[in-house]
Amino acid sequence: MQEIPQNIAQKLANLSDKPGVYLFKDRRGDIIYIGKAKVLKNRVRSYFHRGRIYDIKLVRMVSRIEDIETIVTDSEVEALILEANLVKEYKPRYNINLKDDKSFPYIRVSDEPFPRIFPTRRLIRDGSRYFGPYTDVNGMRDVLKAIRRLFPVRSCKLKMTEQTVQKGKHIVCLDYHIHKCLGPCEGYISRTEYLDIIEYVVKFIQGHTSEIEKQLKIRITELAESLRFEEAARLRDQLKAVTNFQQRQKIVDQTRKDRDILAAASEDQDTCCVVFKVRDGKIIARQHFYLQNVRNENLDTVIAAFMKQYYLKADFIPAEIYLQVDLGEELQPLSEWLSMKRSSAVHIVQPQRGEKAQLLQMCIKNARLLLNELLIQKQKARDYVAGSITALQKDLSLKNPPKRIEAFDISNIQGADPVASMVCFVNGKPYKSAYRHYKIRSKKSPDDFAMMNEVVGRRYKRLINEKEPLPDLILIDGGKGQLSAALKALKELGIHEPSIAALAKKLDEVFVPGQKDPLNIRRDSAGLRVLQKVRDESHRFAISYHRKLRKKRTLISEIDKIPGIGPQRKTLLLKNFGSVTKIKQKSVEELSAIAGISTKTATQVFDYFHKER
Repeated sequence: MQEIPQNIAQKLANLSDKPGVYLFKDRRGDIIYIGKAKVLKNRVRSYFHRGRIYDIKLVRMVSRIEDIETIVTDSEVEALILEANLVKEYKPRYNINLKDDKSFPYIRVSDEPFPRIFPTRRLIRDGSRYFGPYTDVNGMRDVLKAIRRLFPVRSCKLKMTEQTVQKGKHIVCLDYHIHKCLGPCEGYISRTEYLDIIEYVVKFIQGHTSEIEKQLKIRITELAESLRFEEAARLRDQLKAVTNFQQRQKIVDQTRKDRDILAAASEDQDTCCVVFKVRDGKIIARQHFYLQNVRNENLDTVIAAFMKQYYLKADFIPAEIYLQVDLGEELQPLSEWLSMKRSSAVHIVQPQRGEKAQLLQMCIKNARLLLNELLIQKQKARDYVAGSITALQKDLSLKNPPKRIEAFDISNIQGADPVASMVCFVNGKPYKSAYRHYKIRSKKSPDDFAMMNEVVGRRYKRLINEKEPLPDLILIDGGKGQLSAALKALKELGIHEPSIAALAKKLDEVFVPGQKDPLNIRRDSAGLRVLQKVRDESHRFAISYHRKLRKKRTLISEIDKIPGIGPQRKTLLLKNFGSVTKIKQKSVEELSAIAGISTKTATQVFDYFHKER
């Protein structure tokens, strides 16, 4: 391994011997990995031991560590909870992460006097309860249809309070007349009775139908004894509907216990995790999730990482969880954490025989089938070539279709604040996570050729060092001069005969290496339209960055002109108020309220912006 930097060595020497979480950061300060440890000192130092066997992923990660931050906790369980929350928030590059689940829908029980129940993809922290996420949208819709059929819950969007209900400001809708709603808007049902129905719905969503049956039977008896026969008859019909619904569900466990069955299947860098939710002995739902950054990871590590992220926001935790692997040292803290969330013991077991093992095998088969589907879809996506890309390949006489295009543009005004942009298109569509900005280092005077040479060299030198593949086509914004500058940079890097072209702004002429004149491409060619689209996007991206830097320089230079304001006071003002525009709006008293800014200095700042000069 390479020598450990001095600042890292100092931090390693001063690590705590208590439990906690460690964060590895790169040179930009971005978090690239988050982990937990029973003993921070031992765990963090182990990454830098020369004798340790490393895989490629670990070698790359360690080589990029420029800083280490640790958070000490009182126990390993606290460290586990903190790790799960931080991984969910930051999604570090080298952690195993659930693929972005923001698009998955939830069932929301709103926080209102008379709650509503509806699907949503936005989680708002307003006291509402959320159930999900539902990876199978059709399954969620089936649950909502069953709720509408079994429980008389309002579907309107009226804003109801106990006061407006008593005043009778609303008129019951059709749902009331067809017995789909009990008319809370007109006060035909009390808030207490309505909330009881909502609790039945929550138990139904969680799969606890037998508990609903018990409570309904008790309530029917109470109403009958109170001679409230109409209400008892309504609940009797509801009980009958719930019982019929329950009988249609297949019982897979005669003990009628609640449990989750977790299984995973991996291949190369793709993993699919499946969860069977067994409630009252019946499988009520199957959820599946895809994980990222799992290359060369053991299955027990993958499942442990998945459990932390999955149960972090789960709406219900069962008493038993079945797994296909032994979690090793992760088992105890996970069990303790889940038991704390449930407020009773949670047992994580690995069934070996009988019906439990058969259920687990069924879950494993589902995970493998779903993973195979994903791999087939990815293969189709890799093989798919858009028609416009095929047309571009023909127009430029390229050996391979240019599925990945990287385009460069330079932006400056008389050499001031020179910047460059690199945009990336995959299969004719923007791939924005690969966009890059560059500040020009070599030239401050207007010289587009030298600037293009610099930025192309910097981009592909980095790709070569990181052993990343080159794009299928490099597009230069400009004419033959810019193309020659880019070719020179590529040749210096040992890249010969690259797939490269230049698109001039004025006449949209396309130049390629080895040809004096522009290519004869039809103006209505789909391939030319792709080049224009990519060129325009690179120009937009460069201009926006240039404007941002110019604005920043202009504003800061304005505050530099104020007498008596040096770098330290300038930093204080900008840190407290955010911008020069906001500083202009402040009074002397507000400016002098900052520690380090005297009344005299505040007066100078105020006078500069407000007195006629």
